[in-house]
Amino acid sequence: MEGDLTADTFYVTGDNGAKVDDVYDLANIKQVIKVVLNAHYLKSNQGARPKDSTSFLETNPRQKDLLYSLMDSYAKNDVLSVQKSIVDHVEYTLARSRYRFDDFEAYQATSMSVRDRLIESWNDTQQYFREQDPKRVYYLSMEFLMGRSLTNSLFNLELNGTYREALKQLGYEMENLVEKERDAALGNGGLGRLAACFLDSMASENLPAWGYGIRYQYGMFRQEVIEGFQHENPDYWLNFGNPWEIERPNIAYPIKFYGNVEILESEGRQAFIWNSGEEVTAVAYDTPIPGWNTPNTINMRLWSAKPSREFDLESFNTGDYVQAILAKQRAETISAVLYPDDRTYQGKELRLKQQFFMVSATLQDIIRRYLVTHEDNFDDFPDKVALQLNDTHPTIGVPELMRLLMDEHGLGWTKSWDITTRVFSFTNHTVLPEALEKWPVDLVENVLPRHMQIIYDINWRFTQELRGIMGDDYDTIGRMSIIEEGDGHKNVRMAHLALIASHTVNGVAAIHSELIKTTIFKDFYQIMPEKFQNKTNGVTQRRWLAFCNPKLSALITETLGTSAWIKELDLLSDLRLHCDDPAFQAKWAAVKRENKLRLAELVKAKTGVDVNPNALFDIQVKRIHEYKRQLLNVMYIIHRYNALKAMTPAEREKQVDRVCIIGGKAAPGYDMAKRIIKLVSAVGDVVNKDPDIGDKLKLVFLSDYNVSSAEIIVPGSELSQHISTAGTEASGTSNMKFAMNGCLIIGTMDGANVEIAEEIGQENMFIFGARADVVPSLRREREFFNVPEEFYKIVDQIRSGYFGWSDFFAPVCDAVCGAQDYYLLANDFNDYIRAQEAVDENYRNQALWTKKSILSVAGSGKFSSDRTIREYAEDIWDVKPTKRPMPTNPKPYGPSHKM
Repeated sequence: MEGDLTADTFYVTGDNGAKVDDVYDLANIKQVIKVVLNAHYLKSNQGARPKDSTSFLETNPRQKDLLYSLMDSYAKNDVLSVQKSIVDHVEYTLARSRYRFDDFEAYQATSMSVRDRLIESWNDTQQYFREQDPKRVYYLSMEFLMGRSLTNSLFNLELNGTYREALKQLGYEMENLVEKERDAALGNGGLGRLAACFLDSMASENLPAWGYGIRYQYGMFRQEVIEGFQHENPDYWLNFGNPWEIERPNIAYPIKFYGNVEILESEGRQAFIWNSGEEVTAVAYDTPIPGWNTPNTINMRLWSAKPSREFDLESFNTGDYVQAILAKQRAETISAVLYPDDRTYQGKELRLKQQFFMVSATLQDIIRRYLVTHEDNFDDFPDKVALQLNDTHPTIGVPELMRLLMDEHGLGWTKSWDITTRVFSFTNHTVLPEALEKWPVDLVENVLPRHMQIIYDINWRFTQELRGIMGDDYDTIGRMSIIEEGDGHKNVRMAHLALIASHTVNGVAAIHSELIKTTIFKDFYQIMPEKFQNKTNGVTQRRWLAFCNPKLSALITETLGTSAWIKELDLLSDLRLHCDDPAFQAKWAAVKRENKLRLAELVKAKTGVDVNPNALFDIQVKRIHEYKRQLLNVMYIIHRYNALKAMTPAEREKQVDRVCIIGGKAAPGYDMAKRIIKLVSAVGDVVNKDPDIGDKLKLVFLSDYNVSSAEIIVPGSELSQHISTAGTEASGTSNMKFAMNGCLIIGTMDGANVEIAEEIGQENMFIFGARADVVPSLRREREFFNVPEEFYKIVDQIRSGYFGWSDFFAPVCDAVCGAQDYYLLANDFNDYIRAQEAVDENYRNQALWTKKSILSVAGSGKFSSDRTIREYAEDIWDVKPTKRPMPTNPKPYGPSHKM
C-alpha cells in the first residue's frame, strides 16, 4: 500500500514457464501492457466531452445518460490510437483489406480519421453556440477556394507530427498521401481564396460563424494548355468522393423558379402567393473548419441541387421516366459549374438561378436555426444574425429575405425592411464599372417574378426618399436607381440593391475604398457617407506561411524564440533586429534555395523545361485579365530577350539569369485573355530554344494554377509581379502571400500594394507607373501620347510574326495602340524597364536582396486575415468571440500497476 493506492507486482513467464528476465523482452512486454491498460482505463487522452444542457431527451433521462456514457470522451491522439483509427476506416469504411491498401486508400482513411476528430470538435462547438445563443455571422459567397484540407487540418489540430509518425510506421509517407487529395476547386481566384482565409480566421478568432456557398460538382475548370492554347476541361474533383464533407440529406429546402404571383385579399391585407413553375431541392453538405490553437471548429455549408422529391415521384408514378430523368438533370445543372458562360440568355439565366438557389437555401436555413430558440418571434433577429455579402453575387438574397419574412412568416413591409437593412452588409470587390453585376429585368421577371415585384417596391420607396432629399434631380436619381433604363432595355443593378439594403459597404484596400467613393458609388457616398468603410484584405498566415513554408516557419520560430507569431503575426516585426546578421541571412538564403529547388521540380513536371535554380525566379500568377497586365510583363521579357541577343557573349555573361513564370486561367469566354496565354507560350518557345540565351532567360507558362501549386510557387519565388494599372485592382491578396514569404514585389501603387509599401518600406519594393489620380487624364490623352520607340518596336515584332501566329496576335497588338491602350501599357513601359533594371542591380548584391527579403516578412504583420476579421467583427457585424471551454482532462482511474 502507498497512500490510497494499491500496487500489484506480477511476473511474466515464457513458453517454458520460467520468469522472463531478458531486458529487451521486458521492455517490449512493458510497452504492450501499458498500451492495453491505457486503452482499457483511459477512454481518452483529450479530456471529457461536455454534456448537452439543451438536450431534447429530457423525457427519457436514462436514455440521455446512456448516450453520454457511450461518447463521453474524445478520440485519443497517441500514435497507436491514430493507427487503429486509420486501419478501422480502411476495413469498415472503405471495405478494404487492412493488410493491403494503396496510397489513395491510405489518404482516404487518414482523412476520415482526421475528420472524426474534427466532427467531435464541430459538434461540441455547435452545441456550445446553441447554449450561449450569441449573435452569429453568416458569410455568403459564391466562391470558396479551399485547396487541400489534410495538411491544413492536421496543422490546425496540432496533430501533424503524430499522424506523420503513425503513417510512417504503417509504411506510408505523408507527402505521397497529400498528393492524392484533389483541390476543392470551388473558386476562381482572389474572391474565393479570400473567403477561405476568412473562414480559417473566423474559426481561429472563435467567432460564431458559418460560411455558405454552392457545392459545385465540377468547380472551376481544369486548364490544359496545348501548343499554347487554353483548353477547358471539367474538373472531376468529386469523382472519387470527398472525405471532408458530411452529407446532410435531412437538411433540405425547396427552391422555386418561374411561375406567377397571385394576390389575395385577407382581412384588409394583401397576401402574395408565388405559384412556381419549377422546383428543386437544396441539400446541405458540411465541411468542418478548424481554428488554430482553439477548441472551436466552425462550418462551411455548401448546397447541392437535387430534383424535387414530389415532382420526381409523380413522374415515376405516371410512368414518365424520361421526364423524371430530365428533371433530375435540370436540377443538378444548377450546382454543376462555377460561373457558367453568361454571353447567352441561357447562361445568364443559369447564373441567376445559381445565385438565388444559394441564398434561398441559406436564408431558409438561417431562419430555421433562429426559430429553434426564438419560437416565431423575429424581434431579436437583427441582434442574432449578421449576413455578409461577398461581392454582388448573393444580393438577390435581399428580396428573398423580404419574401420569406412577408409571404412565409406574415410580417409587414415596414418590419421586414427594418430587419433586412439591419442584418445585411456588403463587400465590394471592384472599381471597374463594367464589373458591376446587372440582370435584365425581363430575365428576373421570368425566373423570379415575386422578387422583381419586391425590387420594384424597394426602388420606388428609395427614389421617393431621394426626391425628398434632392428634389426633382432626375439625372442623379436615375443614376442611383436600382433599375437602369436605356436603349430600350431595363436592367437590375445588383450593386445598387446591395448598397441600399445594407447597413455597411466596405472596400478591401485603402485606395480602393477611397476610389469607390469618388467613382462608381460617388452619388451614394454623398447621400449616405456613414455606410462606407474600409477593411483591407488579409490572408491566413497558417496556410500561407507556417504550413506551406515549414523551413522558413521553423527558422522564424527559432529566431523569435516563440511560435506565437502563427496567431499574432505582428510579432514578425522583431525579425528587423536580425536583418543585417550575416549568419541569419545565410540561413534565410538556404531556406529560399531549398524552396526554389521544389519550384524548379514543379516547373519541370508541368512544362518539361529545366530551369536554373541559381537564377532569379520572377513570378506572375493570377487570373489572366487585361487590367492585370500580363501583356506588359511579356513585352518586357521580349525587351530583355532583344537586349541579350544584341550583347556580346562576354556582356551577356555579366547579366542576371532570370526564370520568368506566368500562370493563371482565362475565363472561357474571354478571347483576349486566351490570346495573351498563347503569346506567353509563343515567346517562351522562341526564348527557351535560343542557344545564344541558354540559362540567361527562360519563360514558362504554368497551366492549371491552383491553391496546391501556389503552396510551392509562393515559397520559391523571389520577385512577384503585381503590375495592374493604378486604380483597377481592388486589393489583391497574392501580393500579401508573396511578401509574407520573403518575395520582393515589383508593382504599381494599386490595391494593397499601397499599404504593403507603407508597412515594409517602399525602398524594399520596386514601384513604378502612373498613380491612380492621373490615370483618367492619361486615358483621355493616350491617343496623343509620345509612345517610347522600344514599345512600338516590340509591338511590330509581335505583329510581324517573329513569334509566329501574326494574324492571331493582331488583336493583341491593336489593343495597346493609340486610344485602344485603355490600361496604359505604353505610358508605364519605360518606368517598368527602369524598375526591372533596379531589380537586377539589387539581385547582384545577395546580402542586400536577402536583407530586403527579411524586411518584407517583418513588415507583413498587418496582412493577416485575423486582423481583417477582427475589424469586421468589431466595426460591422458586432459579433463577439465565443470560445467553448477547453476539454477537461480526466484523471486515470483503476489500480496502479508496477513491474
